[in-house]
Amino acid sequence: MNTPNDIKYTKEHEWVSLDGETATIGITDYAQSQLGDIVFVEFPDINSEINQNETFGVIEAVKTVADLFAPVSGEIIEVNSSLEDSPNFINSDPYGSGWIIKIKINDSNEYNGLMSSDDYEEHIQ
Repeated sequence: MNTPNDIKYTKEHEWVSLDGETATIGITDYAQSQLGDIVFVEFPDINSEINQNETFGVIEAVKTVADLFAPVSGEIIEVNSSLEDSPNFINSDPYGSGWIIKIKINDSNEYNGLMSSDDYEEHIQ
């Protein structure tokens, strides 16, 4: 299972990469492997506010439908619209072209409190 060590993780299997005040969020390699082939992603509205642990969207796979949870609070500034036509990017490149949303974070302490790659690997064992 691929768990890059330069990003943070949640128990709900989201990952977060932080660049200044911008958090890029997606689902982990483990999550996409458990879901199977991703066929649809429901995005939140750009400029909407989201609180940590709130549902921000839905991901639909051949096998199941799952909620997406915000690992940090902030304003949604971008969604990965390429997933509308190619949701399979989440399967093929979950930490790259398969990112889902970008948030301007309100509190970097929320990010700091998320799991490291080692902690996440232990969580999915």
